[in-house]
Amino acid sequence: MKKRHTLLRLLAHIFNTPWHVRRHFPAAALQRIEQAIAASEKTHNGEIRFVVEGDLHPLAVLRGVTPRQRAIQLFSQLGIWDTEQNNGVLIYLLMADHDVEILADRGINRHLGQHGWECIIKVMQEKFRQGRFEEGVVYAITEIGNSLQQHFPATTDDKNELSNKPVVL
Repeated sequence: MKKRHTLLRLLAHIFNTPWHVRRHFPAAALQRIEQAIAASEKTHNGEIRFVVEGDLHPLAVLRGVTPRQRAIQLFSQLGIWDTEQNNGVLIYLLMADHDVEILADRGINRHLGQHGWECIIKVMQEKFRQGRFEEGVVYAITEIGNSLQQHFPATTDDKNELSNKPVVL
């Protein structure tokens, strides 16, 4: 059964082309997502990053790399863990696996925890099933921003530590 699942997953990743990502996240949608992140970050001292990836390399799939493992790797590579107040948040979408992961640094995670992120993910996935991808991401940015605002309100000396530009892989 596991071999069948691996084969099906491999095929999903092989046949998920860059066109799939562009279809759901055209340039205009990515720009609006960037603007939503920037607007959110004006209300708090946290940092939000959005990454969408169409597929993993076939060898990664064969090695059994999970979306969560990939999100952890990107969390590190993008320096989200390195914010001054440990309040960076990654929203990661892996299109081929239909998977969303939200990872947060320890500063904000201790306030919201995994259950809080799972509630946001559930709503996002429902919007994605309806074909409303941009809306799902903006919803998550808004909800995460509300939590960050509550625990890390904006200050006059706040600086933008991480780029607001979505990452498309």
